[in-house]
Amino acid sequence: MIAGALGLLAAGRAAHAQDLDSGTATVRNERGSAEARGRSSGEVTREEMEERAPRSSPDALRFVPGVTIQQTAHGQASPFVRGLTGQQVLLLFDGVRLNTGVYRQGPNQYFFTVDAQSIERLEVVRGSASVRWGSDAIGGAVLATPREPTLDRARPGVTLHPGARLRYGTADGELGGRAEVDAQLGRSVAVLVGGAYRDVGPLESAGPIRALGTWRAPPVPYFEADGRTQRGTGFQEGTFDARAVVRLRHDLHAVAAVYGYRQYDAPRTDLCPPAYGSDRECLRYEEQFRTLAYAALRGNAGPRVRELDVVLSYQRSHERRRLDRPLSAATNGFVDDVDTLGIAVRASTARARLAGTPARPLTLRARYGVEAWRDGVASTSWITFTDVDITRRYSRGQYVDGARMLQGGAWLEAELGYGPHLRVRAGARLAGAAASAGGDPMSATQPVDTSALAALGRAGIEWHPSAALALLANVDQGLRVPNLDDLTSRQQAGPGFQFENPSLAPERSTTYELGARLRLSWLEVEAWGYAMTLGGAITRALRSAAECPAMTPQCAASWSRFQLINATGVSVVAGAEGAVRLQLPWGVSVVATAAFVWAEGPSTEAGTTARVPLSRIPPLNGTVEARWRHPGTGVYVGAAMRWAADQTRLAPADLGDARIPLGGTPGYAVLDLRIGWRWRDHLRAGLSLENAIDSPYRVHGSSINGPGRSLLFTLATRL
Repeated sequence: MIAGALGLLAAGRAAHAQDLDSGTATVRNERGSAEARGRSSGEVTREEMEERAPRSSPDALRFVPGVTIQQTAHGQASPFVRGLTGQQVLLLFDGVRLNTGVYRQGPNQYFFTVDAQSIERLEVVRGSASVRWGSDAIGGAVLATPREPTLDRARPGVTLHPGARLRYGTADGELGGRAEVDAQLGRSVAVLVGGAYRDVGPLESAGPIRALGTWRAPPVPYFEADGRTQRGTGFQEGTFDARAVVRLRHDLHAVAAVYGYRQYDAPRTDLCPPAYGSDRECLRYEEQFRTLAYAALRGNAGPRVRELDVVLSYQRSHERRRLDRPLSAATNGFVDDVDTLGIAVRASTARARLAGTPARPLTLRARYGVEAWRDGVASTSWITFTDVDITRRYSRGQYVDGARMLQGGAWLEAELGYGPHLRVRAGARLAGAAASAGGDPMSATQPVDTSALAALGRAGIEWHPSAALALLANVDQGLRVPNLDDLTSRQQAGPGFQFENPSLAPERSTTYELGARLRLSWLEVEAWGYAMTLGGAITRALRSAAECPAMTPQCAASWSRFQLINATGVSVVAGAEGAVRLQLPWGVSVVATAAFVWAEGPSTEAGTTARVPLSRIPPLNGTVEARWRHPGTGVYVGAAMRWAADQTRLAPADLGDARIPLGGTPGYAVLDLRIGWRWRDHLRAGLSLENAIDSPYRVHGSSINGPGRSLLFTLATRL
């Protein structure tokens, strides 16, 4: 739970670390990668995931300040970073872009397809990060680093380490496990191969939440007769992964890897059943698949090319959905496939001494890269009349079949250092994107042929007035080009039916942030304040039934209808986040976090200049974790609380969203108790009492309530 924080506190005793490239003393961010150095960021380690036992990779981020996790379904989850999510937060796995050209605007399920059991570390870079990572990194970026096989140069032969893991939870009857083999084949080759499966049933909560003021339960989710079990929850899941590492020399490696995710029969909770429709109607994700394969060359390629990372990747995302409408004697079907080819090259220079004395050298280091990603879409849809068993295919799917998107760019960042106390950073990117899709007269679908070219920049300064204190300031630009979901999709969204706009322009952001870090041997405090301006924000505008596109009956029949537009003014997102980590005597540690976001933008209502809140912005929220570990026996005991205040500041789209109670989402406090035991790396057992006080609660904007009082048991072995 707090093992990572303990490591951070220990590292804080040596804030001035030795730079291996130059032999000079420099200040390091000991917890976090070079990508996050000098920025607002948070990290989750493997040790913390083992003790918290998250249900998914998004769930593992719940204790990172500035991040909230909203769930449209039990088998879906989306991280909100500083109030933004979906297309405005970039997801990367081992340096490979996961955001495809059909990522949806709102909370989506895609990061759920990253198996948490294959992850070594999760890192969140908060704030605009498009100079380093490209389009979509407006609110931030989530970086997933996978587990590596063991490669020990001292072992010449074949070494096998089989392992197994088991999970059981009473809240949803979850039962699953993983088997893996960590194999070393000689001094230079290692392989990690694993597979997992779990069966998850309907989720039992502590009961419905109640609307503020009226005390009425919202129509989503639908509860069974016991008043606790939520209909439209449960799924089956299988994963597989294989990773091979070949040491070419001591500082250069080749990597080949494949990761697969298979989810079956996962209802979308807010549409199974829909809030204002038949209780027999249900939208299910029959298949949610993702397969990622890539080869990489990583390490130092010489004295001038350091931290080289060359990655060639292929990814396929597959969705098959079924909408059952028994009162209409009809079933709608949808299949969407996206194939993505990618290439990314990143590297850095060694730190060069330009001038100065050995005690106060003036140094320079640069990082640079280039990447390109190409998406190809196959999309189809049909209707089956179940009373006569006749199927008719529509002329188009949710997206335009054959649509294509190409995006990428080149970037350069430089870091200038003066002695151990000052770092100045600056960077720039040239980004480009193009999208194309054919027209379809039968459905009144317009052709798309659009492109964009943009230049972005960032600058930052980090000053250490003492070894323990750092003061930071950053200005970062972000960019999101309209993707194929914006330009071509027709789909049922949370507030209603949404249809395309082929004339959208890119949205651009600028984030200004100030931060301070204090690191002592027993205390660490980190605090950030920020403001972000967002120009041309892509948002939903209400439309009448008469404006619905042809051959789309579900649009006119929907409770509300929306079209995406670029807002005419500037939206503003501002807030603060912080964390305190405290090491007490007798092996006790405490970590507390808090975050607040405020956001507003121009109204999309015609003829008004009013400004309104942005949609689904989380309320004031935070966490507290306390942990005690016995140094000799490996026994640990912990408690964790997640809390949130009421959210009554609602956007116009929130007012018609069945997922949000009338008047806003009530606040909550949820307490988890944990106990466990670890014997070296060979055996680990953990038991968590979730929601110990059985509090009904829901993260603002979610379709499901969190688990009620329940037990979660984990067991892991490794030989």
